[in-house]
Amino acid sequence: MQALNIIGYAKLWVTTSVLLMLAAVITLIVLKPNYGIDFTGGSLLEIEVANTSNQDLHAEILALGKEAVVQSSEGDSYFVRLGVITEAEHQVLLTGLQVTHPDLVEHKFDSVGPVIGAELKRNASIAVVVLLALIAIYIAWAFRHVSEPIPSWKYGVTTLFTAFHDVIIPLGVFAILGRTAGYQIDIAFVAAMLTILGYSINDTIVVLDRTRENLARYRHSTKSFGEIVNQSIVETLGRSINTTLATLLPLVAIFAVGGESTRPFVLALIIGIVAGAYSSIFFASPLLVLWEKWGRRTS
Repeated sequence: MQALNIIGYAKLWVTTSVLLMLAAVITLIVLKPNYGIDFTGGSLLEIEVANTSNQDLHAEILALGKEAVVQSSEGDSYFVRLGVITEAEHQVLLTGLQVTHPDLVEHKFDSVGPVIGAELKRNASIAVVVLLALIAIYIAWAFRHVSEPIPSWKYGVTTLFTAFHDVIIPLGVFAILGRTAGYQIDIAFVAAMLTILGYSINDTIVVLDRTRENLARYRHSTKSFGEIVNQSIVETLGRSINTTLATLLPLVAIFAVGGESTRPFVLALIIGIVAGAYSSIFFASPLLVLWEKWGRRTS
């Protein structure tokens, strides 16, 4: 296993990650996220109606004077997303649809005002920023006894870069899917991102913690920092792969056979976990080694 020279290609791995992040950022700027009603305000109607389709329902709602996004769910259920409508408009819409579909059953109706939506977006952003800051502080504290060859705070900053990598890539993918498949960024997506952060950072810390142990073990050896980091990656590689596969297999099964309403959430987890598995092996530690080399050259 030690024959694997991952750190030998550190520039390649880091460059690949940086290009992926830049592509995701550009995608977000150009396409802009398709925010759900949780963040933009609007109304969500869940109905059950047989013998119809997304296109037919959309056309009928449009004929009733409302623009909507219709998404199929389990069985004969559909989610209808509209702008903010009053209760009177809600009843008029239901009555109009029941003319064509007497068997129509309403399961849920939610309405979120634009002020509440903006507050939810702000609170979600604050939650992510606070989480990342606390994680960086904790890692810097946990690695406080590691001062050579790089100070402990750089481990925390490296973990933050890794977390950004693992969040921005799903965001970029969902910006594309928002235009092509109608996938939305909502509270469920934020929950998926927080889950990914916890999973990814845990995986990154496992590798960095092994690096810390090996730095102490080989303190008086002739091994370079890059060699010690590479050995740490190799020693934890099996654990990282096994954990990732054990997590991905049930998620892929849920995505394949689960309901339509759960697929965006599960897909966000799949993308984030794959990005996290890559970053914990091919981004965090190589970035740390390149940072250490740059520090030696400039000192």
